[in-house]
Amino acid sequence: MEHQQATTESAAAEQTHPAFSVGIDLGTTHCVMSFLDTRNEDAQVEVMPIPQLTAPGTVETRSQLGSFLYQPHEHEMDPSSRVLPWSTEPKALVGAIARNLGSKTPIRLIASAKSWLCHGGVNRRDAFLPAGSPEEVEKVSPLRATELYLEHLTAAWNHAHPNDPLQEQDVTITVPASFDPAARDLTAEAARNVGLVHLTLLEEPQAALYNWIDNSGDKWREQVVVGDIVLVVDIGGGTTDLSLVEVTEEDGNLTLNRIAVGEHILLGGDNMDLALAYRLKMKLAQEGKELQPWQVQAMTHACRDAKEALLNDAELQSVPIVVPSRGSKLLGATLKTELTQQEVLQTLVDGFFPKVAITEHPVQRNRGALTQMGLPYAQDAGITRHIAAFLSKQANALLASGDAAPAQEYNPFAGMPGMGGDAPSADFIKPTAILFNGGVLKSTLLANRLEETIGEWLIDADAELPKRLTGTDLDLAVASGASYYGSVRRGQGVRIRGGIASSYYVGIESAMPAIPGMAPPMEALCVAPFGMEEGSSVDVPSQEFGLIIGQPVNFQFFGSTVRRDDLAGTHLDYWAPEELEELPEIQVTLPVSEGRREGEVVPVTLASRVTELGTLYLEAIAADNGQKWHVEFDVREDAKNDANEKQ
Repeated sequence: MEHQQATTESAAAEQTHPAFSVGIDLGTTHCVMSFLDTRNEDAQVEVMPIPQLTAPGTVETRSQLGSFLYQPHEHEMDPSSRVLPWSTEPKALVGAIARNLGSKTPIRLIASAKSWLCHGGVNRRDAFLPAGSPEEVEKVSPLRATELYLEHLTAAWNHAHPNDPLQEQDVTITVPASFDPAARDLTAEAARNVGLVHLTLLEEPQAALYNWIDNSGDKWREQVVVGDIVLVVDIGGGTTDLSLVEVTEEDGNLTLNRIAVGEHILLGGDNMDLALAYRLKMKLAQEGKELQPWQVQAMTHACRDAKEALLNDAELQSVPIVVPSRGSKLLGATLKTELTQQEVLQTLVDGFFPKVAITEHPVQRNRGALTQMGLPYAQDAGITRHIAAFLSKQANALLASGDAAPAQEYNPFAGMPGMGGDAPSADFIKPTAILFNGGVLKSTLLANRLEETIGEWLIDADAELPKRLTGTDLDLAVASGASYYGSVRRGQGVRIRGGIASSYYVGIESAMPAIPGMAPPMEALCVAPFGMEEGSSVDVPSQEFGLIIGQPVNFQFFGSTVRRDDLAGTHLDYWAPEELEELPEIQVTLPVSEGRREGEVVPVTLASRVTELGTLYLEAIAADNGQKWHVEFDVREDAKNDANEKQ
């Protein structure tokens, strides 16, 4: 009987073991899904074909699902023209049809929901997208838009794999390395809301590197050596994501350690499309033809297709562009223009990838006092300047990791006349290998310009030219690397280590006499050190603090990608502006437990934990009876969900 019970339990365990490791790239402009059959040791990563509407009544299968959501007019589409293979009444129009319809009616199109999801200046649960659209257009929140993309992917998977629903598979969703814990948590919440519970989050540059490892097989060890620093540059439709990965050695085996990530830079292919559209607007204006803002916005979508065609075909001289109109009375006959090869090269190569020195960093101009409530786009379009700033900011990242690369030897006489060089050398971390990712860098022209610029920085610093790591599909690499990561988590293959990419601090209000017109200065306490591994916790050694319960209070958090040596409990009463970044504060009312009173100041000590998903929450422990209050670092706008008491 015991043997039979054990066999039954074993069979049940086999049934519950996920059959597939599924990777989902929730991109700003495209979503991609890949999978790996865990039941077959020889299985290869495959990209999931995604059925989607491309026009009313037309369903096509594509490798990418456009990250677009279209809110049609109630009489715009007949129900029969919305039918998908798995539903006669889909909840939303997403993917190719949304992009196509939205190019004609941009006020009904939701794009860049991912960028809104990580924007701390808005309530990500409020329904306000499409931003700036008329009242009659139905609005959804950034969180809900993300859910709708995931619902479509889930339905497509379940239609193709009815016996292995996605809700039962091992799912890895990728996020930008620069996502803070709040944006990570919102992404995970969207996934949980559609039933994806076996969930892991993975940084996109790491996923791209995993895909390169998978495609290289064992030969990846022949392409990099101990001491190499790999710069991963991921330029997608909406963001530029930067990471540095160090090649180290452990027990005679090569290991990879992510040592730095860049800031969240809203700069990518969308900016390039808009730049081309405005160039055409100026060209038409010179011909006496003025365009309205909605026409420029609509023309941007046409510029995207034209840009891709001109960048990928050097022999193609121009592509015709049709400017939409709302009737003959407005513009007369249909307005046409063209985008030329020369215009694309001048606008994109020189505008977005200028050849600059390593010391030339993004220019920050004074902002207007009043601005529209939009996304915090990068002010400087020069991607090369952003990369120069990142490499300079991370000059000491290698020293902080405890290793020294041979290619980065320190010359104490550099810059001293007669002592090793007359010109001062710029202080920056010097990559020895580069991995490109993202749709923008599919252009050989743009990728070569970027590689040349980085190469010139290294030549000027008397360092070797970096190796270019190739062999990946720049559109599909992130999703494919995510599904491969599922096998890494099961102990197969090499794992990129790194933990959290920032040190995190909680603000402590100083105790001082009142001064008219001056708020008490803020101090910062490190509650999670750089590199703290997911799933780990740490006590924060420090004096006791007073925690106010039963009344609304604000928690202020800070993050830093450069203060790598601060341990949990490090107390800062001063820091340079570039060292700590202030994060959106959390407003909560901590519950009053039995024996406590509203407004009581409870002496507490602190502890912190990084969840498996990379989110951070702080634990306040009462000194008198051990009661605990959890404050999740997810910047949830619903204060009721921010804190809970645990006896």
